[in-house]
Amino acid sequence: MNMPKITPFLMFNGQAEEAMNFYVAIFSNSEIKSMKQFGANEAGAEGSVMTASFSLNGHEYMCMDSSVKHEFTFTPSLSLHVSCETEEEIDHVFEKLSQDGNILMPLSACTFSKKFGWTQDKYGVSWQLALV
Repeated sequence: MNMPKITPFLMFNGQAEEAMNFYVAIFSNSEIKSMKQFGANEAGAEGSVMTASFSLNGHEYMCMDSSVKHEFTFTPSLSLHVSCETEEEIDHVFEKLSQDGNILMPLSACTFSKKFGWTQDKYGVSWQLALV
C-alpha cells in the first residue's frame, strides 16, 4: 500500500505570497513552485493566494489566503523545527525569522541542543531552531 503524502499547509489572512517570499529568501535550496491567485469576482480578494506550493530546503509546504475572516491564527503549539549545522546559520535564521515577530525563547544552550531558540515570525508562524 502506498502511503499518502503529508504536506504542511499554512493559512494566512492576505499575506501568503509575502510570507512565501520571506521564507524562500531565508533558506537555501528553496523556491515557490506554484501559485494560483483569486481573480476578479471570485471568492477571495482579487490577487490573494487561492493555493500555492513552495519548498524550503527541499521540504514542501502549501499555503493559501483565507477568503473568510477568522478569529484564529497560528499558535506556537504547532511549530516548524529547523536543524542548523553551524552557529552562523542558527544566528542568521533566528534573527531573520524574529524580525517584527515575537521571541518565545531566546537562543541559548540547553540540555538537548548546543544552541536552541523558539520564535514566532511576523506572520504568526512558530519556529524552533536547534544547533545540531
